[in-house]
Amino acid sequence: MGTDAGPTGEPSDEAVVEAAAEAAEGLVFSRLATGDVEDLDVTVSFEDGVLDVDVYVHAPDADADVEQVAEDAALAARSAVDDLFEAE
Repeated sequence: MGTDAGPTGEPSDEAVVEAAAEAAEGLVFSRLATGDVEDLDVTVSFEDGVLDVDVYVHAPDADADVEQVAEDAALAARSAVDDLFEAE
């Protein structure tokens, strides 16, 4: 990911946010059918080395525990960021 590295050789803030958001969204749609998800909001910020991830899923017709899916998606986002830093 050389082009995504910042001046310190670590991933850029943009790369961190993108990796986290993609991981969260990917997990949600791996557990819930696209047609069941009426609203999905993944908010990610990364400032001064602090990652903040919020995932909101509204899927009233889903068979899965939607609250647990949202929590797992946030954890997946954090894990993706950890992996990104380990790869650098």
